[in-house]
Amino acid sequence: MNRTDRLVGILLELQARGMARAEDLAAHFEVSLRTMYRDLDALSESGVPLIATPGKGYTLMDGYFLPPLALTATEAAVLVLGGEFVRGRVDTELQAAADTALRKLASILPAERRDEVARWRREVLFVQPRRSSDDARLARLRTAIQERRVVRLVYHTFRQSAPQARDVEPTSLVFLNERWQVAGYCRLRQGSRLFRLDRIDSFSVRPERFELADRHLQPDAERPRVWRSDVPLARVRFDPSVERWVRERQPFTLLREEQDALGPVFVYAIHQPDDLLRWLLGWGTHVEVLEPPALRAELAAVARAVFLKHAPAPDITVARAPAHAGAEV
Repeated sequence: MNRTDRLVGILLELQARGMARAEDLAAHFEVSLRTMYRDLDALSESGVPLIATPGKGYTLMDGYFLPPLALTATEAAVLVLGGEFVRGRVDTELQAAADTALRKLASILPAERRDEVARWRREVLFVQPRRSSDDARLARLRTAIQERRVVRLVYHTFRQSAPQARDVEPTSLVFLNERWQVAGYCRLRQGSRLFRLDRIDSFSVRPERFELADRHLQPDAERPRVWRSDVPLARVRFDPSVERWVRERQPFTLLREEQDALGPVFVYAIHQPDDLLRWLLGWGTHVEVLEPPALRAELAAVARAVFLKHAPAPDITVARAPAHAGAEV
């Protein structure tokens, strides 16, 4: 153990024990008593409030914990809640790291702060997602990202009948809408993309490495997206009764909102026409495509086909021929 680690360890021991003799600390860290006195002096000179009591040992001044930060109960609770949130959504290796970190944090908190943190944990709850089979893949992808290695994905694009091989330069893992996504540069599409893990049939890590560059930048959620000038745009109006809910469920191709005399107009990049069409159909009669005419016509054609498929069959009644006069009935 190097000296820096030992100094941190001495602080943790003092926080856990409350009071400790230099002889006991020296035995615990397997150093001489003289070395331990030097370490205690170094901690004191660095600003750690050590109190030496003759015949009893050393202790930390009340209120000092988790150096170099003095966390409030709320701040400590945020760390605990964050750790528990992450622990339920990562692979096994990171779960173990989260468990260790949470135990360390709990061990160094004063008793009164532990009670307050426990109250926070009762009052603020995170529902853990169902465990999936992504654990092993998450670990492998994290390694590929750290080593800047190209991965070859066998990927199912939404509503495509067959998967497609994609060589991707992965840059990060993104937890979005309770699902893990791989962010990176897709060499097939020649642009930054997000790939859902549950749509990856299989993948392999290639020996090839890559260097980070501008092509790996993902769109910034805080700024309006700018698409290439050759990407067509759609302008769409929604009924005022659903505008609020539309804003909550926008697809990633939303560029901006505009205003005309009748109210807001939503502008989308037609990146994948089928995806945008299906999303618009979900709003039923509350949506109107203003342009382009081709998208408007396609939406009408699909809506008409849906109507014909679900409309009740016409009631066909076979008329009986009138009986001839005098005929027996």
